[in-house]
Amino acid sequence: MSEPLLQLDQLSVRFGDTEAVRDVSLAISRGERVALVGESGSGKSVTALAILRLLQDAEIRGRVLFDGRDLATLSERHMRGLRGNDIAMIFQEPMTALNPLYTIGEQIAETLALHDGLDAKAANAQAVELLRRTGIPEPERRVAHFPHELSGGQRQRAMIAMALACRPKLLLADEPTTALDVTIRAQIIELLLELQRDEAARHGMAVLLITHDLNLVRRFAQRVAVMERGVLVEFSDTETLFANPQHPYTRRLIDSRPQREVQPVMPIAPVLLEARGVAVDYPVAGGGIKSWFKRGRFRAVHPVDLALKQGETLGVVGESGSGKTTLAMALLGLQRATEGEIEFHGEPLAQFRGKARRTLRSRMQIVFQDPFGSLSPRMTIEAIVGEGLALHRPQLDADARRARVVDVLREVGIDARVLHRYPHEFSGGQRQRIAIARALVVDPQILVLDEPTSALDVSIQQQVLHLLAQLQIKYNLSYLFISHDLAVMRAMAHRVLVFKDGHLVEAGDTESVLFAPQHAYTRELLAAAML
Repeated sequence: MSEPLLQLDQLSVRFGDTEAVRDVSLAISRGERVALVGESGSGKSVTALAILRLLQDAEIRGRVLFDGRDLATLSERHMRGLRGNDIAMIFQEPMTALNPLYTIGEQIAETLALHDGLDAKAANAQAVELLRRTGIPEPERRVAHFPHELSGGQRQRAMIAMALACRPKLLLADEPTTALDVTIRAQIIELLLELQRDEAARHGMAVLLITHDLNLVRRFAQRVAVMERGVLVEFSDTETLFANPQHPYTRRLIDSRPQREVQPVMPIAPVLLEARGVAVDYPVAGGGIKSWFKRGRFRAVHPVDLALKQGETLGVVGESGSGKTTLAMALLGLQRATEGEIEFHGEPLAQFRGKARRTLRSRMQIVFQDPFGSLSPRMTIEAIVGEGLALHRPQLDADARRARVVDVLREVGIDARVLHRYPHEFSGGQRQRIAIARALVVDPQILVLDEPTSALDVSIQQQVLHLLAQLQIKYNLSYLFISHDLAVMRAMAHRVLVFKDGHLVEAGDTESVLFAPQHAYTRELLAAAML
């Protein structure tokens, strides 16, 4: 057999007293696709960063052999030449990984100039070709755009173009599709497959895909390595692993699918929230000074009717930019609707003013997609969860507020001993529970859940969904559940609305919409979700 392209031999990584990776051994051949799976904190990304020697303040033991060379013996100058040239990496969040001050073309050209020595004109031409190859429309124009001017899927494609610029022998892809819509996720995986096959045929490029998305692993990987708490617990070909997993942890990951626990809505349940002909426009300025005086309008949400009953979950699905969150903000009164009427308990939202408006805010709460971004890093958990009480229940003294905070934290499975701690000290799943507690503390009737599980591991996602189902049953809560994950929607929603480009294209009960879709776009979403 030929020598492996990459071989990890008893690799261990320690940060102070914490051993993040312990005695990991695996090999990847040229042209092979291997997936490294496990929950957050299992050591997947640390392993990838250890390969590239990008870890700071870490003690690394064992050997990392690449193309027959022990990377630990190379100087930093040699490693800089190897990074991006022989081993490239696609990071999980392109908006963070890309420099906001440089255009996409400049960032790709920088790689080409550094490693291939191309001049500016040749590097720009090559950047355009790479963007075209990765499927970005109008690459001649997009090459001059900044990262914030591209969609999430386009930014990820730009990251892939940058990674492939120097035709690497090994591509490390760290959660490249985590927060992407199902259709964009399917496109990115098809793109990676196509590019890998092309590059493998010419250069023998191998791919190490780091992910917790098992559907994606089935579609992409030839072999799968499973990590639990820094230890490699199973490594086999994909078909064997899914058909007959040997380790209990692997079986638990495979079985961690969202389970439907929702109860039927009572026929006599009252309508809490109703919208009739609601539409939302945004002003759009053109070029030149005259645009400040004459602006156009962009319709983000076209007229839509909906009703949400007490104890019901109304699911809203669609790709990014389809108008899901804009509609939710309008229903909450946080975004002014251009047209139509919104009523809460039969009363128009526009009539709620002053104290009544403040009371309305406590009845309708929201849980955001990214709890780390929505929780203040400067506030303790007690202050974060109790902030709503200070505003909406000013009659409560400090002891009563603390007692209520402790009660609601226990309700979501968080121990009261954490009151003095800060958000960065918790895992993603724990932060989402804290965000749910913050919303629940003021006794709302409606919760808007905006992609609350999109960035969570499958097992943590299952725990959060179970919590939400139990809370709904206990308190008869109504949920407006926004998601692009159709498995989550099947588990949680009583009825589903499907949005595309601001239009409501299909609506009905969950079983009808997701098992017998009528609209071509809904069928496309379902096909993409199956990968």
